Amino acid sequence: MAVISISWRADSIRMRQSPKSILDTPALLLDLDVLEANIVHVAQICRSHGVSWRPHFKGHKTLEIAQMQISAGAIGVTCAKLGEAEILAANGIRDILIANQIVGPLKVQRLMRLLDQADVIVAVDGRDNVLELAAAVREADKTLRVVIEVNVGMNRAGVEPGDAALTLADEIARHPSLRLVGMMGWEAQTTAIADPAEKERAVAAAIRLLTASAELCRKAGHDMRIVSCGGTGTLLYCVKQPGVTEVQVGGAVMNDERYRWLYNIDLPFALTILATVTSRPTPTRVVLDAGRKSMSSDAGTPRPLLVPGVREVKLSAEHVQLELEAPSDRPRVGDRVEFVPGYTDTTVHLHEEIIALRDDRIEAVWKVAGRGKIK
Repeated sequence: MAVISISWRADSIRMRQSPKSILDTPALLLDLDVLEANIVHVAQICRSHGVSWRPHFKGHKTLEIAQMQISAGAIGVTCAKLGEAEILAANGIRDILIANQIVGPLKVQRLMRLLDQADVIVAVDGRDNVLELAAAVREADKTLRVVIEVNVGMNRAGVEPGDAALTLADEIARHPSLRLVGMMGWEAQTTAIADPAEKERAVAAAIRLLTASAELCRKAGHDMRIVSCGGTGTLLYCVKQPGVTEVQVGGAVMNDERYRWLYNIDLPFALTILATVTSRPTPTRVVLDAGRKSMSSDAGTPRPLLVPGVREVKLSAEHVQLELEAPSDRPRVGDRVEFVPGYTDTTVHLHEEIIALRDDRIEAVWKVAGRGKIK
């Protein structure tokens, strides 16, 4: 496996061991002690249930974190986009699941080139896509691993469970250039269920659709060595389900407001956004230099740390505005405030770099290598 550089900025060596106070803002900060502990925690949960871990790359988009997860026991990486898979493969990560359909001549030809660098798995959910991939792989004289994506209740992509999944498996088996290795699904519709017992029942019911489909195909002679599902929102339950071989849990290693309070993931926060107070126009209003272009609010509102009595958080393009419950002269203009992201998946990609800290001192500057890889 290729050696991944821990620093990418020309001045990163000079910055090492400097306090975070030297940083300009907005800045994306990562507490390495918390991150490492969270990675170990998730890996141990998977290990204790006999399930492999193939974490999603789409949240952190950072090669160094992917390598840390593999070093902790992850069997490979899941990604959402072909562009992400290309970045991973170029840096020595070979076992990659693209949990999406690769459609159209432009992307299919890129996929063919990618097979020279990595043993990629792609998701399929329809006959037309199977025919397209089979023709391209046959012409390129290669073999492509595929998994069938099954709709387990999210109602986005995916073939229907049961007989429809078996019919697609039979179609894949007609093409020697394709190697069917299993199934995947995502029980996202269960993530926000508040009652733990109800949530566990819903997760189990959704995943049974996947595992039963896999068993139906297995009995028909198809290879179903991979049964992949799960995410941070179902971490506590997906690993327990009989028949699951691997889970795609990703965001838990950093955690955020959405995962903590909506999905009940009780892990410490590793990621924060550092901002500077730029204006105090009234005793109850605090304006800072980090807005929607540096931290998202689409799936959760960022939460300021160590600012008591915040009544409301408002984001505009370049500013975040805090409305305090009572007049206060703190924080003052020039003071720094850290925010826990509302949702890491739509925050990290806004930044070019992550500042990796240990004991509040800079240990490395990591490029967000998957930034902009949306194709």
